[in-house]
Amino acid sequence: MIIACPACSTRYVVPDSAIGVEGRTVRCAKCRHSWFQHGPELPPRPEPAAQAPVAPPPVAASPEVPEPEPVAAGPAPAAEPAPADEPVADAPPADAAPDPAPEPPIVPRGIARRGAEADAFDATPSSFGHEPPFRPRRNPAKLWTAAALSFALLVALLIGLVSYFGLPDWLPVSRPTFGPSRPDLALSFPAERQDRRTLPNGTEYFGASGTVTNVGKDVRDVPPILIVLRDARDRVVYTWDVTPPKDSLKPGESVTINEAVTDVPKSAKFAEIGWKPD
Repeated sequence: MIIACPACSTRYVVPDSAIGVEGRTVRCAKCRHSWFQHGPELPPRPEPAAQAPVAPPPVAASPEVPEPEPVAAGPAPAAEPAPADEPVADAPPADAAPDPAPEPPIVPRGIARRGAEADAFDATPSSFGHEPPFRPRRNPAKLWTAAALSFALLVALLIGLVSYFGLPDWLPVSRPTFGPSRPDLALSFPAERQDRRTLPNGTEYFGASGTVTNVGKDVRDVPPILIVLRDARDRVVYTWDVTPPKDSLKPGESVTINEAVTDVPKSAKFAEIGWKPD
């Protein structure tokens, strides 16, 4: 059968089975207009004879035909339609809807993309990276442990340096002038045996005389002796070390020490004598 679009008058040649007896809705492939197309007209039924009425033959129901997608075709010529029993070759379907657009392929991350899609993908922050919006977490316990270990190492180093070299002179720390007393060693330097004199050439000197005695029952080593000169305000103005004549003393043994030093400060007024600190 031949159908024509009521909107643009485009005609199509379609088989009768595509429309069916009851008709169907079709769409023009040229102007996209849809309309209801009635089915082909059935031939008239023959009248039954008077003497022998015969029941009309049952009308076979047309099988349901799936809606084909019409394909645009050129306008049909205004010629006579082809016979019903002659098949129409390559007849376009009634509805020539275009194929749906294919969905874009899924491209996994890590594969190179092109154009604006690649720029949009690169601008998206990764949830697994350390750049913003995420930052690497810090462990406060590790930081405090590292700080405590560093402080302990520094304190141990300072203690070792002080034990080996002693405290520096610039530290405002009170230090003992003399060393601790030695067991069984008696140090005697009377004040009357300490004097300050001026030589004929004008040189000043300070002299001190005394004894070291071992009052114990064992042999004792004699450490160095320290002589300290102080001024009227009890400030240390001069010091010097004295090495005893003997390194050790037997029980009851004594040694005499006579020492003098020149070019002493004029502010020195008196002297203190004791064991040199270690």
